[in-house]
Amino acid sequence: MHIPCAKGDAALAADCTIEQASGPDGIVLTIRHPGGGFRRLRVTADGRGVVAADGAEQARVTVPGAGNIDVALGTERYRLPATVRAGATGS
Repeated sequence: MHIPCAKGDAALAADCTIEQASGPDGIVLTIRHPGGGFRRLRVTADGRGVVAADGAEQARVTVPGAGNIDVALGTERYRLPATVRAGATGS
């Protein structure tokens, strides 16, 4: 599955792929950039959406509209499909 992603000030484009796997800590998403880089995110059950599964950078999550969340890690940005709870505004 392709998802919109971007680095820096670039516009989001459906250039990244996403894989889902279940592990001991729950669902882990691996997002792969076309140039070979990747990020791992862990899906949370506490309403935050996702958190960084590894590394020192924290995932910043916002809700741009129904059915999606935007996730930023450093200068990289992703738009992920998500079930957004009523009243959610992101963090």
